[in-house]
Amino acid sequence: MNTRFAVATHILTFLQSQEGSPASSELIASSVNTNPTLIRRLLSQLAKAGLTTAQMGSGGGALLARPGASITLLDVHRAIDEGHVVFPLHQQPNPQCPVGRNINKVLHGRIAAVEQAMERELSRTTIADLATDISAINSAA
Repeated sequence: MNTRFAVATHILTFLQSQEGSPASSELIASSVNTNPTLIRRLLSQLAKAGLTTAQMGSGGGALLARPGASITLLDVHRAIDEGHVVFPLHQQPNPQCPVGRNINKVLHGRIAAVEQAMERELSRTTIADLATDISAINSAA
């Protein structure tokens, strides 16, 4: 597990809060408290997935490619963790051991069920939902 999903979600929520104004990688990096190179790398992945776009020129920067209400956390997960298995199985358990030779068989179905539940839950929350929650917290403070 790493923080790329959380940082990508932060980026998209920040862009949602910009209300259509482009944001530079430096500005986004200051919110995330990381370096702009990481932000640019993640923005590239998010753009490839159709979640962000870039406005070139003076005053340009990153923008959401579509409304935040149509970008789910599942979209973010798929864009950032594409091809990464959430719960990888050990690839070389001891085939001479009764547990080792069967552990992957018994874990596979259970892990698949957990991953499906995770995807269902991620699909229920949008970037706009997160921005609304943050706005409510800021208003209450």
